Amino acid sequence: MRSDALKNRERLLVAAGQVFEQKGLEASVADVARAAGLGMGTLYRHFPSKEALVEALVSEVLETTIALAREAATRPDGAGLEHFLRESSAYLAEHLGCLPKLWITDHHLVQTARDLIDELLCDAQAHGRIRLDLRSTDISLALWSIRGVLETTGPNAPEAWKRHLDLLIAGMRPTEAELGHRPLGQNQIDRILARREAAPAGSTGVSR
Repeated sequence: MRSDALKNRERLLVAAGQVFEQKGLEASVADVARAAGLGMGTLYRHFPSKEALVEALVSEVLETTIALAREAATRPDGAGLEHFLRESSAYLAEHLGCLPKLWITDHHLVQTARDLIDELLCDAQAHGRIRLDLRSTDISLALWSIRGVLETTGPNAPEAWKRHLDLLIAGMRPTEAELGHRPLGQNQIDRILARREAAPAGSTGVSR
């Protein structure tokens, strides 16, 4: 792809993130092209459908999430999980437009992200930084809750998620107190996501 074409593609992705953040995923591709300052022909050359545009945007965010997890894995003494949670949450706060589609179960990058996060959890537990009864699905729920705070507070309290994450991490610290309820299984997580994906636009439900 020529350098000008690459620049146009990046302009479209940036514009899509901004438009979807402002108007939701119901926004049209015409809105995206207009925000990017490009014609519809240019948009369709890069993204033949709205679904293709959303897919590219989600892939870009997931690829960055994976890169953040890999970088976090280099942190010593089991500090990688906390570092990842803070960095990935900060990144999501800047990419609100694609949150509704971010953790679709069948996306080819989701399993890679899950595996890396699970490795970060195991390392944190091995170094005594995180309680041993925490499971990877608990981390999924923590990320869901961050998304909920981001979507609810939005521009009115753009840093509210930081205190919420502090509380979550504090609750992950080792303690003699046992958790009173069993963790969700990965199959349960996947069923929740599948139902969420199948729900009509505008409906409510558990989100990730």
